[in-house]
Amino acid sequence: MSSTTPRHTALDALHRSLGATMTDFAGWDMPLRYGSERDEHLAVRTKAGLFDLSHMGEITVTGPEAAALLDYALVGNLGSVKVGRARYTMICREDGGILDDLIVYRLGETEYMVVANASNAQVVLDALTERAAAHGDFDAVVRDDRDAYSLLAIQGPESPGILKSLTDADLDGLKYYAGLPGTVADVPALIARTGYTGEDGFELFVAPADAEKLWQALTEAGSSAGLVPCGLSCRDTLRLEAGMPLYGHELSTSLTPFDAGLGRVVKFEKEGDFVGREALAAAAARAESSPPRVLVGLIAEGRRVPRAGYAVVAGGKVVGEVTSGAPSPTLGKPIAMAYVDAAHSAPCTPGVGVDIRGSHEPYEVVALPFYKRQK
Repeated sequence: MSSTTPRHTALDALHRSLGATMTDFAGWDMPLRYGSERDEHLAVRTKAGLFDLSHMGEITVTGPEAAALLDYALVGNLGSVKVGRARYTMICREDGGILDDLIVYRLGETEYMVVANASNAQVVLDALTERAAAHGDFDAVVRDDRDAYSLLAIQGPESPGILKSLTDADLDGLKYYAGLPGTVADVPALIARTGYTGEDGFELFVAPADAEKLWQALTEAGSSAGLVPCGLSCRDTLRLEAGMPLYGHELSTSLTPFDAGLGRVVKFEKEGDFVGREALAAAAARAESSPPRVLVGLIAEGRRVPRAGYAVVAGGKVVGEVTSGAPSPTLGKPIAMAYVDAAHSAPCTPGVGVDIRGSHEPYEVVALPFYKRQK
């Protein structure tokens, strides 16, 4: 297969049969939308949506020193994660730049699953493999399991009820950022209470051969609850409203976790060295003495939509840059996330705008997230 030929998930034919608009995303042919992305977005906010996320990268780390390896390779304290729980963390370069943000599931005492963004999966796999070998040869094995899993996500307020009709697993006892093995519609799955939409929901890791059976079962079970298939387009507006960072937009190798306002994921108190510790300690000190640009929300006063890379302006000067922008179906207005100078980062700071093709459009500065579900 040519390196320019996009990969297909196990659900590719199903997506096409549903009339999905497909797009190349991180080397995968993925559904962008099935009909109206606004309708898909609002279905997740009010009912439920079903996503194919099989482009994400699963990497398994096993062995007596799996925890020690991950504590060295990543910025978080993965050794403290209990079996059955998950943690949001990052993998950084030696200079503190963010290589990727990750979710790590502890499946057993000596087994973890690292889930990387599709665009960075090979980078993360290579870094973990190199770090396993470069630092005293940890007694742990790093395994590429990207072909071993399909990943389906059911998100939205109706998702617990839909899933309960297909599984005997204790979903009521399953906390946010936790996962347990079980069966859904007689399909073996890792059932995780995680997601990227700002809503309650679940991510289901299954064998690719079982993906279509599970999709059809979820679709049938959710038909009376308003479940709809959802593409990557509404996933992006959902995560934007929820103030969730996207690698390549809010996160990059040119930023440390402290620059991104996510210094809390760096655990200096854990034992031993970890990649980037010295640079990250310096970044933490800089952030305390001289705050970097702050990630804020912007809500348009007009109708023009800001896009990534547009300048944020105030008093005729550039004071920041938009990282993500889109119309918000929930708010009914264009919104954006942007890094802005600390002096202009307080909510309701007057005189802030976005330069949209030479016109300075007025925007209100707000704290993130734009949307938070009622629990």
